[in-house]
Amino acid sequence: MSQTLHFSARADLPNNHPLRVYLYRLISIKRSNLCVSADVNSTTALLRLAEEVGDYICVLKTHADIVDDFSDRTINGLREISRRKKFLIFEDRKFGDIGSTVQAQYTRGPLRIASWAHLTNAHIFPGPAIITALHSAANSTLQSLVHNVSTEITAGTPHISSDGEEEDDYDFGGEDSIRPLSSSGRKGSVVTATTTISQTFEGTPRTPASMARAVSAGEGDDGDRAEALDALGEPPLARGLLLLAEMSSEGNLMTAAYAQSCVDAARAHPDFVLGFVAQRTLNEGRKDNFVSMTPGVSLPSTEGPASSARTGDGLGQQYRTPAKVVAEDGCDVVIVGRGILGARDRAREAERYRVAAWKAYESRVGKVKR
Repeated sequence: MSQTLHFSARADLPNNHPLRVYLYRLISIKRSNLCVSADVNSTTALLRLAEEVGDYICVLKTHADIVDDFSDRTINGLREISRRKKFLIFEDRKFGDIGSTVQAQYTRGPLRIASWAHLTNAHIFPGPAIITALHSAANSTLQSLVHNVSTEITAGTPHISSDGEEEDDYDFGGEDSIRPLSSSGRKGSVVTATTTISQTFEGTPRTPASMARAVSAGEGDDGDRAEALDALGEPPLARGLLLLAEMSSEGNLMTAAYAQSCVDAARAHPDFVLGFVAQRTLNEGRKDNFVSMTPGVSLPSTEGPASSARTGDGLGQQYRTPAKVVAEDGCDVVIVGRGILGARDRAREAERYRVAAWKAYESRVGKVKR
């Protein structure tokens, strides 16, 4: 069963989606199975959070529809930081409607999710056709990117001043447009690269498995890890879907039968469904290699008088520890929101959660060996 294998070994299993291969190798190299939930309400706050925690995570989960000033500037900032810090972007849209509607929600409007989010998620209560509808919409979006990609490149993101206000060092203009400002405050020249991309869904990231495995085992230093990340490169030009099979909220109506329906649908669509949002591993079949991402994770606070992990938030959310979620219940990636967002030092808290989740993973599968 795949849950007893190391992520680096799971990346090498046959019939693997290229984005899942990339994720498993990214997790191995960064030694991070942590996803931070960016539940913030402004572009400045979102990009600041991404900068602070990006080095410690494998995925950043966004809620674009709660960002009051969401725009091309938001998209371009996220893209730049995710490329530099090496993490995937997961838009937690929770699609749940008829096919034509979800296609429009995925590709159109001010959010245009398919154009920038590597991952998104959906309910299957409308029926499994929601998967084919989203997959078709993803392919259409990717084909448009393949035929004409014009990228304006700069070396940074909006600078956040010490008092929390955004300083106008960069102008994030239209789609794929980032214009640096000179020291005098005038817009600098724009470097434009027009690239033709050959989309290959069968392709895999070029990082050798041995390199990912060695770094995952803790061998080498920061330079070796940086070299491995550089060799890994950017994610493949692909999109992936997570099915909402289980939730962490008290009294939710997602039954065991519903979760099994999600598994059946995922097995029928391996070219688009990467895994699940669930409370346990759903890899019960011999060939299953789905990623399980799990919200509702908390550690005992190190700030203030609290000394035990929260068990709920008073609004139905229920919390468990990384050890319970990863080591006992077989989940792969922990999703943490308020436990990190509310910390005085969010980078340090992200690192604390990363270490705890990784230790739980190693206790499940054993220390990684080359």
